[in-house]
Amino acid sequence: MVGSADAKRRATRVVRLLAQEYADAVCALNFRSPLELLVATILSAQCTDARVNLVTKDLFRKYRTAVDYARAEAAELENDIKSTGFYRNKAKNIRSCCRKLVDEFGGKVPRTLDEMITLPGVGRKTANVVLGTAYGTASGVVVDTHVGRIARRLGLTKEKDPVKAERDLMAVLPNKEWVDFSHRLIHHGRRVCTARKPDCEACNLAELCPRIGVNQLAGKS
Repeated sequence: MVGSADAKRRATRVVRLLAQEYADAVCALNFRSPLELLVATILSAQCTDARVNLVTKDLFRKYRTAVDYARAEAAELENDIKSTGFYRNKAKNIRSCCRKLVDEFGGKVPRTLDEMITLPGVGRKTANVVLGTAYGTASGVVVDTHVGRIARRLGLTKEKDPVKAERDLMAVLPNKEWVDFSHRLIHHGRRVCTARKPDCEACNLAELCPRIGVNQLAGKS
């Protein structure tokens, strides 16, 4: 576990610099309710946010409540979300999740992490996205591929397992920063600190980043 004083100091500086660079960073998924965000987040697995937003534009007009999803025919819902990939499993999770919402939560998305992770197809990452973005509740740190990759490069965690990496980040980041930190680091990962060719020369974190696992020539042509 990474929780040293050095990591906490670096995390504090990272938070400040990310806030300066990405002050307006928000969740890239389009939604108007916690239910819509929950469905969109399930669809986003192994799929781009842009593709999910294209699909949900029509999906959210067709399915407006948890009851609508719960009663949907499997084949029809699969067809509606097919272009997001892994559509059979996603449709199964959405239908099962919404059945539980209807049966146990009055059709509403619960507001606690413990309740959220009882929903089929919902793990800590999805729960943190919904709770943090829809309800403003800092239940944890969303660790997607971008957050995990950059956190390791910054020396804020050594873990590749998202749950273990989240634990490290929660130890070095103030609770009030958990939600915005993830949004901002995701933006940074898409624009600058990419997986294959991080642009270290253009990175506003370069001076404090130990570049763990990064070739020193990365970003140079």
